[in-house]
Amino acid sequence: MRRAKDDKTLTRVEMEVMNIIWDHADGVTTREIQDAYPEPQPAYSTLATYMKILTEKGFIDSRKKEEGSKTFLYFPLISREEYTKKFMREVKESFFGNSFKSLLTFFAREEEISDDDLNEIMNIINKQ
Repeated sequence: MRRAKDDKTLTRVEMEVMNIIWDHADGVTTREIQDAYPEPQPAYSTLATYMKILTEKGFIDSRKKEEGSKTFLYFPLISREEYTKKFMREVKESFFGNSFKSLLTFFAREEEISDDDLNEIMNIINKQ
């Protein structure tokens, strides 16, 4: 997959649309995105605007559903995992002075992680 430009991030609404697109990675129409959207569903024209923005930002691309059709299929150019890695790297750099330890400490305190979860995390870390 081609990577989105490094300086591009998703807004909350764009993330909602991208989550639907990621769930349909082989291609999804604007109407199918609208149908998958929770209530209240945005207007078709509003979604079409989001699709244009996401295309311009380099997160998605499109192709005609079938030859001669006016319907487009949209598909992601970056995976959910790639975007999550990029986003979390930026959070670590911006809010935690690029310190992984500070980031983990923050979440351990703020999320009130259970002892079982901490033990599981430690097992994962020890296997690395």
